[in-house]
Amino acid sequence: MRVMEAKLLNGTAEQYQALDEAIRTAQFVRNKCVRYWMDNKSVNKAVLYAHCKDLAKEFDFVRKLNSAARQASAERAWASISRFDTNCRNKAVKKGYPQFKKNCRSVEYKLSGWKLSPDGMSITFTDGFNAGTFALYCNGEARHHILNSKINRVRVIRRADGYYAQFCLDVERKEQGAYTGNVIGIDLGLKGFLHRPERQPCRVS
Repeated sequence: MRVMEAKLLNGTAEQYQALDEAIRTAQFVRNKCVRYWMDNKSVNKAVLYAHCKDLAKEFDFVRKLNSAARQASAERAWASISRFDTNCRNKAVKKGYPQFKKNCRSVEYKLSGWKLSPDGMSITFTDGFNAGTFALYCNGEARHHILNSKINRVRVIRRADGYYAQFCLDVERKEQGAYTGNVIGIDLGLKGFLHRPERQPCRVS
């Protein structure tokens, strides 16, 4: 996976406020999933996905958030829960009990809830918050990769200097290298090694 980033420009104050509402809703869903796990310790990721549907039925503002974005928020909660479960089995590390998030700065969409323009110059968010269309500012190389790769997810991040879209691309990163013929020896710190005696030839009497 490769991540390319572009700044979201030319939005109105109402549009950026809509992004803030989407980010707050993603935080709400994530925290509600953690709360549900605290009350029902036997849950798994599939149960949290189902819980997102219940939240959308209960809260109108949750229903505005794209269903895949709600699932992504549940995945964030599950990642924290899974890390805690793993740490509990390892006594040498800090447990890291799942905590409620107070200042989330991002919302993550999967394959829906957004639409990229054919030229890669703008993106439109199409869920119930109606954030609308923003211009994308990035260099030519980033735009080329965004347009010519499969986009698995789009993450909207709020920073001190504005809002950004991160495109998670389904590509393999390949590093160019030239073979020099040089050999490097690495000491692996072996404590001992097995000695196998030479096989003796068979004798026929």
